[in-house]
Amino acid sequence: MIRRYTFGKPFPTEAVVKELPYETDALPFFSIEDNRLSLPLENDIPVYGLGEQVRGINKRGWLYVSNATDDPNHLEHTHSLYGAHNFLLIGASHPFGVFIDYPGTLTFDIGYTRRDQMYIQPSQWDLDIYIIESPDDRLVSIVRLFRQLIGKSYIPPKWAFGYGQSRWGYQNEADIRKVAKGHREAGIPLDAIYMDIDYMVRYEDFTVSEEKFPDLPTLVQDMKSQGIHLVPIIDAGVKIEEGYSVYEEGVQNNYFCKEEDGTDFVGAVWPGRAHFPDMLNPKARRWFGLKYKYLLDMGIDGFWNDMNEPAIFYSEKRLQKVLDQVADLKGQNLDLNKNNEMLGLVNTLANNPEDYRSFYHEPGNGWEKVRHDKVHNLYGFNMTRAAGEAFDELEPDKRILMFSRSSYIGMHRYGGIWQGDNLSWWSHLLLNIKMMPSLNMCGFLYTGADLGGFGADTTEDLLLRWLQFGIFTPLMRNHSAMGTREQEAYQFDNMEALKNTIKLRYCLLPYLYSEYMKAALTDDMMFRPLAFDYPQDPFASKVEDQLLLGDGLMLCPVYQQNASGRYVYLPEDMLLITASGPDDIRFREMSAGHHYIEASLTEVVFFLRRGHLLPLAPAAESVKDLDPSHLTLIGYLNGPCTYTLYDDDGISKDFDLDKHAEPITVSPDGSVKYSGSRRLTFDAKIFKALPSL
Repeated sequence: MIRRYTFGKPFPTEAVVKELPYETDALPFFSIEDNRLSLPLENDIPVYGLGEQVRGINKRGWLYVSNATDDPNHLEHTHSLYGAHNFLLIGASHPFGVFIDYPGTLTFDIGYTRRDQMYIQPSQWDLDIYIIESPDDRLVSIVRLFRQLIGKSYIPPKWAFGYGQSRWGYQNEADIRKVAKGHREAGIPLDAIYMDIDYMVRYEDFTVSEEKFPDLPTLVQDMKSQGIHLVPIIDAGVKIEEGYSVYEEGVQNNYFCKEEDGTDFVGAVWPGRAHFPDMLNPKARRWFGLKYKYLLDMGIDGFWNDMNEPAIFYSEKRLQKVLDQVADLKGQNLDLNKNNEMLGLVNTLANNPEDYRSFYHEPGNGWEKVRHDKVHNLYGFNMTRAAGEAFDELEPDKRILMFSRSSYIGMHRYGGIWQGDNLSWWSHLLLNIKMMPSLNMCGFLYTGADLGGFGADTTEDLLLRWLQFGIFTPLMRNHSAMGTREQEAYQFDNMEALKNTIKLRYCLLPYLYSEYMKAALTDDMMFRPLAFDYPQDPFASKVEDQLLLGDGLMLCPVYQQNASGRYVYLPEDMLLITASGPDDIRFREMSAGHHYIEASLTEVVFFLRRGHLLPLAPAAESVKDLDPSHLTLIGYLNGPCTYTLYDDDGISKDFDLDKHAEPITVSPDGSVKYSGSRRLTFDAKIFKALPSL
């Protein structure tokens, strides 16, 4: 049951795809006091959700702010990240979900001020509140109802589930070819190389530097012949430069965000002075989206949208104001206070709230003009929507890879997200792990973090441990910043271990792709906290560093420096799988309870749940080379077990579960029954689960 409660005049975010009537009775569960929502929290009940946010799976005990923010330092005291995902799941004795459809700043005080109380404070009371309950009181059922409310999740091409290598600093064609050669000569699988801002002409969107990339279409085809796709970045700001067609068209057609007096707002990003397309204006959005054709026509079939909170290095008005104030300090004795004043002035230039209050959108639909800060969280959503809608028009039968930095609920229908500009910190590996279920709740299935860390210098052991988790995330991309240690897998002494870990990803693809597609097409979660599947287990809700993945796996990644193993909790008997590569996979049955498991630096460890199957393919150097016709089936059985295997051509938008999902049944004696339309052969490796180990 989903009920909608409306306050004031909400802005139409288009996060929701189902039109529900307004409720006229009182809002349940919450009271409204001091102009904020208030909810008493039962003792020790978990609160899940908020998508891309800091801290744990259980969100109790901190203050979170939905305010899409360009901040790479994801610290414990951080309140906002790049996305705004206003969905919570309160795991009370009668659990329920709440989605607050509000695109402005929204504060969630979840037991921060008072441990037993939640407060939700919008900047203004123009919003919709959706209360979601399920008759069976199951957390997964509530999430499924919410996902049905907000629409189906984006599905990328199959090649986008392969390994990707990225670095801000690949300057030219020679760099791209060097990366491809490095992987192929070392035998390290690779499906994508990402192109950061350096491929453009003076950081201008929808341009390619002829000096650096004299024949990009030929390079694209050369890479595709090796099974490698090039994925360029697109930024939100459009450079102000005479003769640059995107700028001139935007000015001529009034497609840019405006100052209050109607002049085009001037901010700055990579190219310096820039205008920002009005992504909330349907005409401007379509205009910007169709610009992707320039690169599509060169054979590009994947993109990543960046800087779309939008990030602003400075506005022209504020820069002049700060420069004047700093000039006033010239000749003065800069004591402690004066020095802090000067530094403070400079530090207020980037992403200043005053700037976000100074420009406007013209969204139409009865909304003549809207100040940006009131709809700030929708900008990244609508930039990616611009691309997604254009792809439907330009490439109606083909899947195009698209993911974004900033997002709001609803954007999950048009693309995925990567989890922002993280750092090469062990704590950010743990944050990556804990963020996966929360993002799945909000519809973001195609997601992952920058493996190894984007900023700072990674280490071989951190990259290995991060890859050991990253082989399970749909987006698997190694990405690093200019000036940091180069972290391509072939750069390290222990290259063989890194290579073997990446190879395991390709072995797992039949399972990962099947579970992704089933989750996307049935509004399910791919990654779940243990408590979702074991609600009666008193320990399950306490575990935050283990995740259930799809139908049958439990992940227990190692995320601490110098660790040679870790403690795990098993809610039931499971089969431990330890792998150092495709040719070195070992199995051990383990009973329910608390255990310490060994995991050397080169070993991936995870579990197969009782009564489930894991299909594995032979390793391959790219997705196009993957042979899905011969599978090894790992089973932990105490009776016949059926696994639904999904496969399709990986490119078209023919997503028919009945057509592409086929059951495979395995008996405890290892016999396999399969009557699908594809020609498959199987090896079965079966472990018989006893009634109790």
